Amino acid sequence: MLKDQDRIFTNLYGIHDWKLAGAKSRGVWDNTKALIEMGQDGIIDAMKESGLRGRGGAGFPTGLKWSFMPKESDGRPSYLVVNADESEPGTCKDREIMRFDPHRLLEGCLVAGFAMRAVAAYIYIRGEFVQEAINLEIAIQEAYDDGLIGKNASGSGYDFDIYLHRGAGAYICGEETALIESLEGNKGQPRLKPPFPANVGVWGCPSTVNNVESIAVAPEILRRGEGWFSGLGRPNNTGTKLFCISGHVNKPCNVEEEMGIPLKELIEKHAGGVRGGWDNLLAIIPGGSSVPLLPKSICDDILMDFDSLRDAQSGLGTAAVIVMDKSTDVIRAIERLSHFYKHESCGQCTPCREGTGWMWRVMQRLVSGDAEVEEIDMLINVSKRIEGHTICALGDAAAWPIQGLVRHFRPVIEERIKSRKASKAA
Repeated sequence: MLKDQDRIFTNLYGIHDWKLAGAKSRGVWDNTKALIEMGQDGIIDAMKESGLRGRGGAGFPTGLKWSFMPKESDGRPSYLVVNADESEPGTCKDREIMRFDPHRLLEGCLVAGFAMRAVAAYIYIRGEFVQEAINLEIAIQEAYDDGLIGKNASGSGYDFDIYLHRGAGAYICGEETALIESLEGNKGQPRLKPPFPANVGVWGCPSTVNNVESIAVAPEILRRGEGWFSGLGRPNNTGTKLFCISGHVNKPCNVEEEMGIPLKELIEKHAGGVRGGWDNLLAIIPGGSSVPLLPKSICDDILMDFDSLRDAQSGLGTAAVIVMDKSTDVIRAIERLSHFYKHESCGQCTPCREGTGWMWRVMQRLVSGDAEVEEIDMLINVSKRIEGHTICALGDAAAWPIQGLVRHFRPVIEERIKSRKASKAA
């Protein structure tokens, strides 16, 4: 269990003042100049040593990602882009950071931007996050007025600007290249890679897109030392993590915990346990709606980190834990997610544009039982043809929930088809 002194997000529930004075009293902006004096390579090396992996879902090593940015400018400016679009169903961690601890994010932008030799940061915030955007705007203005960002930011001799850009409510703009397209004023559609953003990003300039949580934890890691952060969690899955727990639990919540905490402990300690007791559990989606669900038999012992969940054929994703008890129609739940991905597909790739709608229509028939048993295999076959065959990962995100459903609940689907046929015959 994470000790209180190891928590990074000390105002996660908005109990304290979120503005500059309150943030400073909690240690934010504490001698930021000293962090910048570590030097660009020093900061990146420390981030690599800490073992921090991206908190947006993919889990790519953050320090390594920063190191891809060019060391010498060819005349083009470099930019940091913060992905605050957070549209994954079940996920609401970045929202709380921006609402109640915005200065932690801004300090992270400055430190990360300096390490990557960026001239500015663009925070791309989800359009529906109205209050969060207002709080961030206030925090940005406070930071400018106090000399923490802007010209000679925090007295470091480094000039750095931060801009807030509001999105228009498209899930696809959470994908880094679609986000860049939207930021440029274009239709939010993913780009083919290569070139990667570190070579050709926003406005054709070197850019790095990072999740809010990944950026917000950076100053605290540098302040306390990379050894402190890497000492939490498990090897290759280090540090603390914000978990969002929703669904059929007694106390839905956001909580900061150590990576690798057992899923059962996370739910019972922080969310008041499953509604009706642990034995009433049917399944859990462990990392936001795009990762495959896990049945209770796996949930009993699974650890909440990237590698453990990957080995169980699921994923940590955004660490948004969606709990389903035995009252859940699990086929209907996955059908609803299928509709979401069909609705949010940008339509650029044929497998995704055609396949997501096709899978949703089959899922509708599976919900009612008006299907043939053979269609289950056909559905999996089509999901495999979508997975890995699209420009971005939305195709994978549409395929995985269905694959997880069939992997673990095939008998439930078959029984519904058979009972529907029986009732029709009767």
